[in-house]
Amino acid sequence: MPGAAAKAVLWDIGNVIVRWNPRTLYQAYFEEPAECDRFLSHVCTMEWHVAHDLGVTFADNRAPLIERFPHYADAIHAWETRWWDMFSGAIPETEAAIEALHAAGVPQFGVTNMSHETFPGTIAMSPAFERLRDYVVSAHVGLMKPDPAFYALACERFGVAPQDVLFFDDSAANIESALAFGFDAHHFTDPAAVRPALEARGLL
Repeated sequence: MPGAAAKAVLWDIGNVIVRWNPRTLYQAYFEEPAECDRFLSHVCTMEWHVAHDLGVTFADNRAPLIERFPHYADAIHAWETRWWDMFSGAIPETEAAIEALHAAGVPQFGVTNMSHETFPGTIAMSPAFERLRDYVVSAHVGLMKPDPAFYALACERFGVAPQDVLFFDDSAANIESALAFGFDAHHFTDPAAVRPALEARGLL
Protein backbone atom coordinates (compact mmCIF):
# COMPACT_ATOMS: atom_id res chain seq x y z
CA MET A 1 0.00 0.00 0.00
CA PRO A 2 1.39 3.45 -0.81
CA GLY A 3 2.15 5.77 2.02
CA ALA A 4 -0.21 8.64 2.62
CA ALA A 5 2.20 11.06 4.27
CA ALA A 6 4.25 12.21 1.28
CA LYS A 7 4.72 15.97 1.19
CA ALA A 8 7.39 16.30 -1.51
CA VAL A 9 8.20 14.51 -4.76
CA LEU A 10 11.68 13.55 -5.95
CA TRP A 11 12.02 12.83 -9.66
CA ASP A 12 14.71 10.88 -11.41
CA ILE A 13 15.37 12.44 -14.82
CA GLY A 14 16.47 9.90 -17.43
CA ASN A 15 13.57 7.72 -18.58
CA VAL A 16 11.26 9.38 -16.07
CA ILE A 17 11.08 12.97 -17.34
CA VAL A 18 12.99 12.58 -20.62
CA ARG A 19 13.67 9.41 -22.59
CA TRP A 20 17.36 8.48 -22.98
CA ASN A 21 18.82 5.39 -24.59
CA PRO A 22 22.23 5.08 -26.31
CA ARG A 23 20.64 2.63 -28.73
CA THR A 24 18.57 5.50 -30.15
CA LEU A 25 21.81 6.92 -31.52
CA TYR A 26 23.77 3.80 -32.34
CA GLN A 27 21.06 1.85 -34.13
CA ALA A 28 21.19 4.68 -36.68
CA TYR A 29 25.00 4.92 -36.53
CA PHE A 30 25.70 1.28 -37.35
CA GLU A 31 24.27 -0.33 -40.47
CA GLU A 32 24.21 -3.80 -38.94
CA PRO A 33 22.13 -4.41 -35.77
CA ALA A 34 24.66 -7.00 -34.61
CA GLU A 35 27.43 -4.40 -34.77
CA CYS A 36 25.33 -2.01 -32.68
CA ASP A 37 24.75 -4.76 -30.11
CA ARG A 38 28.44 -5.63 -30.02
CA PHE A 39 29.47 -1.99 -29.55
CA LEU A 40 27.05 -1.34 -26.69
CA SER A 41 27.80 -4.60 -24.92
CA HIS A 42 31.60 -4.62 -25.27
CA VAL A 43 32.84 -1.08 -25.96
CA CYS A 44 30.69 1.82 -24.74
CA THR A 45 28.95 -0.15 -22.02
CA MET A 46 26.81 1.21 -19.21
CA GLU A 47 29.54 0.13 -16.78
CA TRP A 48 31.99 2.35 -18.68
CA HIS A 49 29.47 5.19 -18.74
CA VAL A 50 29.21 5.22 -14.92
CA ALA A 51 32.44 7.22 -14.78
CA HIS A 52 30.70 10.16 -16.48
CA ASP A 53 28.02 10.09 -13.79
CA LEU A 54 30.76 10.29 -11.16
CA GLY A 55 32.35 13.36 -12.70
CA VAL A 56 34.94 12.01 -15.15
CA THR A 57 34.88 14.07 -18.34
CA PHE A 58 33.95 12.55 -21.68
CA ALA A 59 37.45 13.31 -22.98
CA ASP A 60 39.22 11.60 -20.09
CA ASN A 61 36.90 8.61 -20.07
CA ARG A 62 37.13 7.86 -23.78
CA ALA A 63 40.93 8.10 -24.09
CA PRO A 64 41.76 4.62 -22.73
CA LEU A 65 38.78 3.15 -24.55
CA ILE A 66 40.00 4.45 -27.90
CA GLU A 67 43.42 2.92 -27.16
CA ARG A 68 41.73 -0.45 -26.63
CA PHE A 69 39.35 -0.13 -29.58
CA PRO A 70 40.97 2.22 -32.13
CA HIS A 71 38.73 0.94 -34.94
CA TYR A 72 35.75 2.27 -32.97
CA ALA A 73 37.29 5.71 -32.36
CA ASP A 74 34.63 7.63 -34.29
CA ALA A 75 31.79 5.75 -32.63
CA ILE A 76 33.30 6.32 -29.19
CA HIS A 77 33.65 10.04 -29.91
CA ALA A 78 29.99 10.06 -30.92
CA TRP A 79 29.07 9.22 -27.31
CA GLU A 80 29.83 12.90 -26.66
CA THR A 81 29.52 14.64 -30.03
CA ARG A 82 26.14 13.07 -30.76
CA TRP A 83 25.03 12.70 -27.16
CA TRP A 84 21.76 14.51 -27.73
CA ASP A 85 20.80 12.00 -30.42
CA MET A 86 20.36 9.48 -27.60
CA PHE A 87 17.25 11.35 -26.44
CA SER A 88 13.77 10.95 -27.85
CA GLY A 89 12.00 13.77 -26.06
CA ALA A 90 10.18 14.45 -22.84
CA ILE A 91 7.54 12.13 -21.41
CA PRO A 92 4.20 13.98 -21.64
CA GLU A 93 2.56 12.18 -18.71
CA THR A 94 5.40 13.15 -16.40
CA GLU A 95 5.42 16.72 -17.64
CA ALA A 96 1.68 16.97 -16.96
CA ALA A 97 2.10 15.51 -13.47
CA ILE A 98 4.88 17.97 -12.65
CA GLU A 99 2.73 20.88 -13.79
CA ALA A 100 -0.23 19.62 -11.75
CA LEU A 101 1.91 19.20 -8.63
CA HIS A 102 3.32 22.69 -9.13
CA ALA A 103 -0.19 24.11 -9.35
CA ALA A 104 -1.06 22.26 -6.14
CA GLY A 105 1.97 23.73 -4.35
CA VAL A 106 3.76 20.41 -3.83
CA PRO A 107 7.57 20.80 -3.54
CA GLN A 108 9.42 18.92 -6.29
CA PHE A 109 13.10 18.15 -6.71
CA GLY A 110 15.37 16.27 -9.12
CA VAL A 111 17.86 13.54 -8.24
CA THR A 112 19.94 12.07 -11.03
CA ASN A 113 22.98 10.03 -11.94
CA MET A 114 24.32 12.32 -14.66
CA SER A 115 27.45 13.95 -16.02
CA HIS A 116 28.08 17.57 -15.10
CA GLU A 117 28.80 18.14 -18.80
CA THR A 118 25.32 17.10 -19.93
CA PHE A 119 23.15 18.22 -17.01
CA PRO A 120 22.54 21.83 -18.20
CA GLY A 121 21.45 20.74 -21.66
CA THR A 122 19.21 18.01 -20.28
CA ILE A 123 17.20 20.29 -18.03
CA ALA A 124 16.73 22.66 -20.97
CA MET A 125 14.70 19.99 -22.76
CA SER A 126 11.37 20.69 -21.08
CA PRO A 127 9.69 23.58 -19.26
CA ALA A 128 8.76 21.05 -16.58
CA PHE A 129 12.31 21.18 -15.25
CA GLU A 130 11.71 24.79 -14.22
CA ARG A 131 9.13 23.51 -11.71
CA LEU A 132 11.75 21.53 -9.79
CA ARG A 133 13.13 23.62 -6.96
CA ASP A 134 16.60 22.08 -6.78
CA TYR A 135 18.68 19.11 -7.93
CA VAL A 136 21.26 16.68 -6.66
CA VAL A 137 23.45 15.51 -9.54
CA SER A 138 25.80 12.58 -9.01
CA ALA A 139 28.72 14.16 -10.86
CA HIS A 140 28.48 17.25 -8.65
CA VAL A 141 28.56 15.32 -5.36
CA GLY A 142 30.62 12.21 -6.12
CA LEU A 143 27.80 9.89 -5.07
CA MET A 144 25.34 7.86 -7.11
CA LYS A 145 22.03 6.16 -6.63
CA PRO A 146 21.44 3.55 -5.21
CA ASP A 147 23.92 4.56 -2.48
CA PRO A 148 21.84 5.54 0.56
CA ALA A 149 24.35 8.33 1.18
CA PHE A 150 23.05 9.93 -2.02
CA TYR A 151 19.50 9.93 -0.64
CA ALA A 152 20.70 11.27 2.70
CA LEU A 153 22.49 14.13 0.98
CA ALA A 154 19.38 14.89 -1.08
CA CYS A 155 17.23 15.07 2.06
CA GLU A 156 19.72 17.42 3.68
CA ARG A 157 19.96 19.61 0.59
CA PHE A 158 16.21 19.80 0.06
CA GLY A 159 15.24 20.07 3.72
CA VAL A 160 12.92 17.06 3.66
CA ALA A 161 12.59 13.97 5.86
CA PRO A 162 12.66 10.53 4.17
CA GLN A 163 9.16 9.69 5.38
CA ASP A 164 7.83 12.83 3.67
CA VAL A 165 9.17 11.88 0.22
CA LEU A 166 7.65 10.12 -2.78
CA PHE A 167 10.41 9.11 -5.21
CA PHE A 168 10.00 8.16 -8.88
CA ASP A 169 12.76 6.19 -10.61
CA ASP A 170 12.96 3.76 -13.53
CA SER A 171 15.63 1.56 -11.88
CA ALA A 172 14.43 -1.30 -9.68
CA ALA A 173 17.72 -1.22 -7.76
CA ASN A 174 17.29 2.48 -7.01
CA ILE A 175 13.70 1.92 -5.87
CA GLU A 176 14.71 -0.94 -3.59
CA SER A 177 17.43 1.10 -1.91
CA ALA A 178 15.15 4.15 -1.62
CA LEU A 179 12.47 2.10 0.13
CA ALA A 180 15.09 0.73 2.53
CA PHE A 181 16.25 4.29 3.19
CA GLY A 182 12.73 5.31 4.19
CA PHE A 183 11.27 6.92 1.09
CA ASP A 184 7.93 6.02 -0.36
CA ALA A 185 8.79 5.10 -3.95
CA HIS A 186 7.18 4.31 -7.27
CA HIS A 187 8.98 2.20 -9.87
CA PHE A 188 8.46 4.10 -13.13
CA THR A 189 7.66 1.58 -15.85
CA ASP A 190 4.44 2.97 -17.32
CA PRO A 191 3.94 6.73 -17.78
CA ALA A 192 0.17 6.28 -17.46
CA ALA A 193 0.67 5.10 -13.86
CA VAL A 194 2.26 8.35 -12.67
CA ARG A 195 -0.85 10.38 -11.97
CA PRO A 196 -2.69 7.47 -10.27
CA ALA A 197 0.34 6.99 -8.02
CA LEU A 198 0.18 10.64 -7.01
CA GLU A 199 -3.57 10.54 -6.51
CA ALA A 200 -3.30 7.41 -4.36
CA ARG A 201 -1.09 9.37 -1.98
CA GLY A 202 -3.31 12.43 -1.91
CA LEU A 203 -0.79 14.63 -3.69
CA LEU A 204 -3.20 15.36 -6.53
